[in-house]
Amino acid sequence: MGLYLLNCLFLRLPLFPHRFLRLWIAVLVIYPTNQAVIALTFSNYVLQPLFPTCFAPESGLRLLAAVCLLLLTWVNCASVRWATRVQDIFTAGKLLALGLIIIMGIVQICKGEYFWLEPKNAFENFQEPDIGLIALAFLQGSFAYGGWNFLNYVTEELVNPYKNLPRAIFISIPLVTFVYVFANIAYVTAMSPQELLASNAVAVTFGEKLLGVMAWIMPISVALSTFGGVNGSLFTSSRLFFAGAREGHLPSVLAMIHIKRCTPIPALLFTCLSTLLMLVTSDMYTLINYVGFINYLFYGVTVAGQIVLRWKKPDIIRPIKVNLIFPVIYLLFWAFLLVFSLWSEPVVCGIGLAIMLTGVPVYFLGVHWQNKPQCFNNFVDAMTRAGQKLCVVVYPQMDSKDEDVSEETKEQSTPIYKPGSGAGDGAHA
Repeated sequence: MGLYLLNCLFLRLPLFPHRFLRLWIAVLVIYPTNQAVIALTFSNYVLQPLFPTCFAPESGLRLLAAVCLLLLTWVNCASVRWATRVQDIFTAGKLLALGLIIIMGIVQICKGEYFWLEPKNAFENFQEPDIGLIALAFLQGSFAYGGWNFLNYVTEELVNPYKNLPRAIFISIPLVTFVYVFANIAYVTAMSPQELLASNAVAVTFGEKLLGVMAWIMPISVALSTFGGVNGSLFTSSRLFFAGAREGHLPSVLAMIHIKRCTPIPALLFTCLSTLLMLVTSDMYTLINYVGFINYLFYGVTVAGQIVLRWKKPDIIRPIKVNLIFPVIYLLFWAFLLVFSLWSEPVVCGIGLAIMLTGVPVYFLGVHWQNKPQCFNNFVDAMTRAGQKLCVVVYPQMDSKDEDVSEETKEQSTPIYKPGSGAGDGAHA
């Protein structure tokens, strides 16, 4: 019944703005929140050594997070090569830091320091069990693995994406799972659950307990790691907004690139601005709840749509195909998370749903309504030209080198909105 309802909502109603709503909520909540959380984590670890006995001031956290965002936005605007180099360097630094934590955890276990890993202690209840809180814990914990789908947004910049995209996912997800799980096991060898909950920077507390005078390594390592995380999120999310503008779902200036650097400067600036606005909300756990619930809502709908399409259109071309048992397992876990998270935090989830639904009138007024007043179209064109002059950007050349691709693939790669066309004036507003 659930799959049937999803089929009715998302596949049979041609005017239902499901793709736009996903983009809308990504613009308003998901990516600005994701980047704000990582930037705040960066600033928290940088400032933690300066405030060892208390929390760092919120104004300082926000200011340093904003500086981090502005610096990395400049790097991404300046050069794609610089952005990828920054990502490579800081990812290597992140793995080295996590490797050091895991090694120290192994040393602790070899010394017999594993009190909180013993089953009788590990499963001791410190509060009354609550299924809603368990679901919420999974939702917040999944934030650490939230980058598994970011590579999908830069497939146009991948070499042989049909081979390298699945390969990258198959390698990265087990590697990240292994590293994160063993890093948390290492934490528990030196810290009790109460200490973990009380610490505002777990890695710093862990380093102070085990590294002594070398404890400064931990905050620097985590700060470098989160710095690279902000860079990666800016890089990928700007490409999502770039693609949305190219399809006519966002202002067309966001689909333009710099005439020499070939970087999507308007999309990057838009991403940076929306994240800076999100920094006003400094409660990271509330932000993570927003991201987790809305992300999983759309992930579940997307996976359910895959099952429906496999049933309704079994013969369409699928360059990347997986066994249906994996989507089914995912949907079961998805239903558990969403139902009990909604039950546990109805206000947070309700606000997220309300923000998502604000995109419905925006879609019908901005995208679906084609015959807008000429004065409005003139205003949009003037703003677009001003953005072009300010950022020195133009539309990229869209040429197809592959003559052997199927008609369906050509149709999917053709933008809904074409600059200069009559329909475009109404579509890109």
